[in-house]
Amino acid sequence: QVQLVESGGGLVQPGGSLRLSCAASGIIFRLYAMGWYRQAPGKQRELVTSISSDDTTNYADSVKGRFSISRHNANNTVYLQMNSLKPEDTAVYFCNARRAVAGRDYWGQGTQVTVSS
Repeated sequence: QVQLVESGGGLVQPGGSLRLSCAASGIIFRLYAMGWYRQAPGKQRELVTSISSDDTTNYADSVKGRFSISRHNANNTVYLQMNSLKPEDTAVYFCNARRAVAGRDYWGQGTQVTVSS
């Protein structure tokens, strides 16, 4: 059974930082591209950042220079370091594992990030 478990969300003031983690089980982690998506109330889910199996990264323009994705294959975990947080970063953040060649696509349950003073 595949599980993606996010942690690290919470309430933070504008300008603050948070680090999200996503622990994966039930997949051969190193073969998967991992991504972080977010969904704010009333809006569609959007890609925040992704990291491929060969560590190529991609960022949404809105988070470039502030967010950083990394992966640790030895412990099947992907991280999202979020700095200089803004109120518009408030959303539920979802972890995604994708292996397109195998038609595999998995989601975590999400973790709430709220940026507010």
